[in-house]
Amino acid sequence: MSLSFYSYPKCGTCRKAKKWLEDNNADFNEIHIVENPPSKEELKSLYEKSGMPLKKFFNTSGKKYRELGLKDKVNTASDDELLEILSSDGMLIKRPITTDGSKVTVGFKEETFEETWK
Repeated sequence: MSLSFYSYPKCGTCRKAKKWLEDNNADFNEIHIVENPPSKEELKSLYEKSGMPLKKFFNTSGKKYRELGLKDKVNTASDDELLEILSSDGMLIKRPITTDGSKVTVGFKEETFEETWK
């Protein structure tokens, strides 16, 4: 089973996650989240499979997030609006996103990767 691993090469968290995947001999396809961001439909599917609130998909510590003043918007906008915003710019998406097509993790916590991807 090959994983899709949406990451940003300059992101320290992504590098840690990638190292974990390599150290655990995971078969994965790395996708540059800024050059090839997931489409609105892909994001909707990832969100639905993740079981997480949609606002967890936002890179809240990113410069772009602050510039666009999304802090209040994520609490009031519809899912459709939020998916539209997320799909507009890979830098707005929390990373890495890892999926096997049925399970999804967002960000990197070693314990979560152990439970989900080992």
